[in-house]
Parts: sequence; C-alpha cells; structure tokens
Amino acid sequence: MRLGLSILWGLVAALVCRAATFEEDFSSDPQPSGWKIFGDTNLFQWDSTNQNLEVTWDSSQTNSYFYHSLGTMVAKSDDFNLSFDLQLSDIAVGVNPAKPDTFELAVGFNNLINATSTNLERGIGINATYGACNVCEFDYFPDSGYGATISPTLISSNNQYATVFAHPFTIDPGALFHVAMTYTASNQTLQTSVTRNGQPFDTTNVVLGSSFSDFRLDQVAVCSYSDTGADGSLLAHGTVDNFVVTVPPPPTQNLAGNLTNGVWQTQFLSQSNWFYTLQRSPDFQSWTNVSPTMPGNATNLFLQDTHPPADEAFYRINAQRP
Repeated sequence: MRLGLSILWGLVAALVCRAATFEEDFSSDPQPSGWKIFGDTNLFQWDSTNQNLEVTWDSSQTNSYFYHSLGTMVAKSDDFNLSFDLQLSDIAVGVNPAKPDTFELAVGFNNLINATSTNLERGIGINATYGACNVCEFDYFPDSGYGATISPTLISSNNQYATVFAHPFTIDPGALFHVAMTYTASNQTLQTSVTRNGQPFDTTNVVLGSSFSDFRLDQVAVCSYSDTGADGSLLAHGTVDNFVVTVPPPPTQNLAGNLTNGVWQTQFLSQSNWFYTLQRSPDFQSWTNVSPTMPGNATNLFLQDTHPPADEAFYRINAQRP
C-alpha cells in the first residue's frame, strides 16, 4: 500500500505554511515570492533600481490588484495588522468629465473571490448585488471640493460598512507617507496611524458596531478599482514599499500521518474558530470526506480514516472558517 499526505485550506487553494508575519521590501523580484497580478498588468511594475513597486491607480481600467495570499483566512475574531510606505508622484480626480467627483486610492486586505468578481463595482457603495464584500483597506479620496479624505474601511461579507472619514488630510505628491493599520479583535477596533516624512499626520479608529456581521480576508493587495457605477474618477502614479503583514498562523501546522493497525491517522496543530475534515483521493482529482468534521481546539487534533483502501491513496486536511 502507498499512502501520501497533502494539505489544503479552504476549498481549492493549497496552503503554504509560513510565519504569521511576512515582509516585502521589493529588494528582489516579488513574483517568485508569491505576489501576483489580477486585471491590468501594466498598472504594477517592479522597480529593481529603486527597489519598490510602481503603481498606477487608473479608474478607467478594470478592477486590478497586485496581491499576495495571507496563507490563512482572517475574520472579525482575529488580530491582524498591515503597514506600508506610500509615495505619490501625481494624483488627479475627475479625469473623466462624466465622473467629476473624487474616487478612492486603496491598499489593504480583501477576499480574492469577491475582489475578482465580474459584478464588483467598488464605487457603488452599499449595494447587495454590485457592492464590495470582505474588505479591510486604507482608502484615500483626493479633494474634489469637500476636502481630501483618509478613510479606513471595513466591509463585511454581506456589504455592511464600517468607516471613518478624516479630513482635510492631503497625501501630497513627493512626501513619504507610512501607513500602519492594526485590527484588535477584543474591542473590534481598526486603528490606522499615518505619518508624513516621519512626523505624525493622522490617527483614525474605526469601531465595529454590534450589528456588524463578519468578514473573510485572504489576500493583501494594492487595489486599482474601476469607476464603473461611481460618480468620480481617478488617475494617480506612485510607489508602495516596505509591506509588513501580521496575521494568525495558518489553520493547519505540524502535519503528520501514519498507518497503524489498518487505520490511517493524521495529526496536526489546529486553530480555534476553524473546522477540519480529513479527505482522501486516489489521484488528486476527486476528494472524499473520510472523517467527521471536527472543530479546532488550538492544540493537536487527530482525524482518522478507519477504512483506507488496499492500494494507494493521498490525504489532505480541508480547513474551513464557519
């Protein structure tokens, strides 16, 4: 008998175990380390000389992202944070005469399935069909008559918004801004602190209300949103650099398996607020549940296949957020 072991989180994505904190300073090509582009690839260029990421935020294009998997799924019950540097060379709103109002420049967390949906119209706001879901991001709205605005935003899985509009705070071209976003689960507060050229600039707290449901975040991303459905438009150029992302550990760690007395047993370190099922496949194409679904216990969890096949098989752990 030949038995193998693989690991899966969520429904389809292979989990690569990594530390709960990862950094990116763009000193080398970011793509081999897991960064990807969705949408218009021309909006994101690695600058090997200056060791940063050149970004064009162009709302006339389709929704586009420079993104990296978190290796886990983050929810309202988790602590997490993100920091990065932002420096603009130019920025303009109302570049489309038919859409003269302001529009957001964004960096933050999202959910890849929601972010890449063909239905997403980020500028439409609260809308059950086209509105954004599963977002935690730093938004900046340049002045279009009401004052430049910094707006940290959380959006739930069902399009509920939690945000604060802090103005007038202008992110002026040429200045170096450092953004630090920290979400604390115990008080359900997102604190966003911004410095300008090393000096304090703004600190904003977004507190989730009792009716705010939940969110599911699995990517960190630089976001260039389309202005479809919006009243405003945006064109900006600049750089982002020095990402530091801290999220909870992957849902499954220290995975091991063995066959004893005709029973296949898998052991791993589980996380609370996750549910786990042992699955088996003969060919990595089709998978069958072979154990009951068990809640994580923040310590070692054991799942068994009491009737493994006589010939070869492969196993994986399916981990899901409730």
